[in-house]
Amino acid sequence: MNTIWSGIGLRLAATGLFAVMSLFVRMASFEAPVGQIVFWRSSVALLPIILYLMWRKEFPRALRTKRPWGHLKRSTYGCVSMFLSFISLAYLPLALATALGFLAPLIVIPVAILALRENPGWLVISATFGGFAGIFLILWPMISTPGLDHDTMIGIAAGIAFAITTAFAKVQIKALTTTEPSGTIAFYFAVICSIGGLLSLPLGWAPVSSGNLIWLVGAGLTGGLAHIAMTEALARAPASTLSAFEYTAMIWAILLDVLVFGILPAPVSLIGGVVIVLAAAVVMFNDQLIALTQKHLRTSRCAKTNSPAE
Repeated sequence: MNTIWSGIGLRLAATGLFAVMSLFVRMASFEAPVGQIVFWRSSVALLPIILYLMWRKEFPRALRTKRPWGHLKRSTYGCVSMFLSFISLAYLPLALATALGFLAPLIVIPVAILALRENPGWLVISATFGGFAGIFLILWPMISTPGLDHDTMIGIAAGIAFAITTAFAKVQIKALTTTEPSGTIAFYFAVICSIGGLLSLPLGWAPVSSGNLIWLVGAGLTGGLAHIAMTEALARAPASTLSAFEYTAMIWAILLDVLVFGILPAPVSLIGGVVIVLAAAVVMFNDQLIALTQKHLRTSRCAKTNSPAE
């Protein structure tokens, strides 16, 4: 139980860090192309990852691996997912881009059941579908408006593709954590994504201004810390249990949109945010709810057994 709770805490911390990273990526995208942002985010992230491994006294020992193809497969999914996520952030407000990413937990549930043989239970599955309903409410003001512009359509398409690739990447992370340390997974992911971003150099990179340098470095540092926290969380708790806690990122995204960009969400979007938080709360107290239900059933059976015959 303590291990699962620590996994939940780490997932919540990762969610907050990823939200700040998304803000930095959004700010950097006003000047830099996506490939350049991916390179900076991934290469700078190596610093906290290496420091993390040194703190655990695992560097450079942790860089040795018996599953290089597993890391390549996981990192390829993750790198494609990162490109798609940054494209979505470049074209959409934070809240909308974040909401589209929430399709991933819905996809993770069946993938985790089939690939990892997890049994999340009907309450977790119901809460995930409830969170998806909240996402629909958040998206409704935009998708109900006739005549979506070209940039919005690109952002929405990239966000949906990002959700799909993210679901498979997370399953690969969970599979790797059975034998590989979380720091090793994070290190090779950052290296491969740095190479992927560097390959976009011939397409043209923008000169790095002093202002944009802050956003690029900030994205790398927060992204590296968030990735370590997320990987550690997946090593401690089932992927299906952690999936609903990603919905708390919606709160961060709405707040950052309001405070930084002055974008106010529609009332129906706020209702969707409440639904998302409730879904996460249901999953958080899933074990307690099941225990209380079982205790109530046992008490009822005992009362019926001990009651005098009429």
